[in-house]
Amino acid sequence: MAAAAPSPPHPFTIPNFRAYWLSRFAGTIAMTAMAIVIGWQVYSIARETMGIKEAAFMLGMIGAAQFVPLFLLTPIVGLVADTIDRRWIVRGTVTLMVCVTAGLGLLTYFDALSLPALFGAAVLTGINRAFSGPAYSALAPNLVPRESLPTAIAVSSIAWQVGSIAGPSVGGLLFAIHPDVAYATITALMLVALAMIFLIGKVPQPPVQPDHRPLARIAEGFAYVRHNRLVLATITLDLFAVLLAGATALLPVFARDILHVGSQGLGLLAAGMGIGAASTAVFFSIRPMKANVGLKMLIAVVVFGLAILTFGLSRWFWLSLGALIVAGGADMVSVYVRQSLIQLHTPDAMRGRVSAVSQLTISASNELGEAESGLLASLLGPVGAVVFGGVGAIVVTLIWSRLFPELRLAKSFDPPEMLSVPPDHGVAQP
Repeated sequence: MAAAAPSPPHPFTIPNFRAYWLSRFAGTIAMTAMAIVIGWQVYSIARETMGIKEAAFMLGMIGAAQFVPLFLLTPIVGLVADTIDRRWIVRGTVTLMVCVTAGLGLLTYFDALSLPALFGAAVLTGINRAFSGPAYSALAPNLVPRESLPTAIAVSSIAWQVGSIAGPSVGGLLFAIHPDVAYATITALMLVALAMIFLIGKVPQPPVQPDHRPLARIAEGFAYVRHNRLVLATITLDLFAVLLAGATALLPVFARDILHVGSQGLGLLAAGMGIGAASTAVFFSIRPMKANVGLKMLIAVVVFGLAILTFGLSRWFWLSLGALIVAGGADMVSVYVRQSLIQLHTPDAMRGRVSAVSQLTISASNELGEAESGLLASLLGPVGAVVFGGVGAIVVTLIWSRLFPELRLAKSFDPPEMLSVPPDHGVAQP
């Protein structure tokens, strides 16, 4: 009788991954805390001279300010992540955010904060995300054995989602104590994230392909996504669903003018999706998803749309919070399936470029979705904008189940022996 195959090592047994996880955890708390503080400050400053619809529009434009630099830089950042040591890319981007948070803290301390300064910080955040996202995503698979990757994705998602719970609550509560305390804490957390990323030792990275022109290598990432229909389906479904149903940009509006719960209530609302997502991520880290992964993703996106619809119609704080928790859990199912399929179906030499394409769609769904929410809120009001988005996410999911039967029929994360990449693009098959 053959001996059973040894279990793959848990990612936390690997020192490099532990440092990576701690860096991401501290950085996520800092980034999400800063996002909630900036959103509150933008909306509060705008409301001094504007009505609810106009101030909501300004809030949405913060998302656009982050998206534009990310959109412009995406064609090159994936190539950078496949060429330069990914650790140094992350170190540089975290250093940039230390400067941004410290700068906003000083402006707040001297009572010199303005909308232009906040929009400038949003642009720098977009630049940071453009480079850090592909580097972070492409670095993780280099830190663990391939068979440990699905667990590593779930555990890494715990860092992100638990940070998403703690960050908004920390930001809202500390801002309620004093804005200076909030910014000092955020800057300190960024410094912890920077220190942890410096602890990661040398990791393998695919050699640069000198025989390819840079533009050709950039195009390979887009071509790979376009020709692998399963990867394309997961990326675009998330893009359109969250683009339509992204209610998080309007949370300051709901907290201040609809639910009337102030900055402390805003922190709880902003943590809601993280609570649901973290709970789901913990479950997947213990019991990874193995069967009918595509169908489960489609169902999860429908549940996400229904939860956002409920949030838009609710006038009771605890129902609103519960709806956001459900939405976060459903979104985590989608994120888990999408990330696992992308990482396991993509050769390591292309992970940076494919991650850049994935990040562009994620940012389009998040930051551009914030702009779309702000624009719709200025036309339909905040409630109408959220209700429209929830219904739209459900409709998109039904359409995608027909357009991409590959997704509906995907049974597991295991890639086929031959991926759907055109031979003339020179991509090595795993």
